[in-house]
Amino acid sequence: MTRARRLRRDLSLPEGLLWQRLRRRAGSAKFRRQHPLGPYIIDFYCAAAKLAIEVDGEAHNRGTRPQRDAVRDDYIRARGLDLLHIRADEVLADPDAIAGIIIRTALPLHRPTGGPPPHAPHGEELHGAV
Repeated sequence: MTRARRLRRDLSLPEGLLWQRLRRRAGSAKFRRQHPLGPYIIDFYCAAAKLAIEVDGEAHNRGTRPQRDAVRDDYIRARGLDLLHIRADEVLADPDAIAGIIIRTALPLHRPTGGPPPHAPHGEELHGAV
């Protein structure tokens, strides 16, 4: 059994509510839950968007957790991923709205293709064309 598989745990209530929505409403975005990344397990991950999502409960504000989370966040960002933090209480209040925000973040309206935009025709080239 791999280390990452041993580290997996049951989803919290907010994570479970969010997962139900992400896996059925995501459109063309594919999300993974509890995705291993080095020594960490990311709550949700969309490879196509290079987007990591963390659902943070109240425990993330206590003790040494904020410092540990900052180290984890730096590790995630250093690998070229965007990171979206979602508060657990926001998920509980409106899981559909939060899932919508995540999906819109993962599927921007305009994706760069790596090249310049197509050349728009000029008026003189259209003159006489019907």
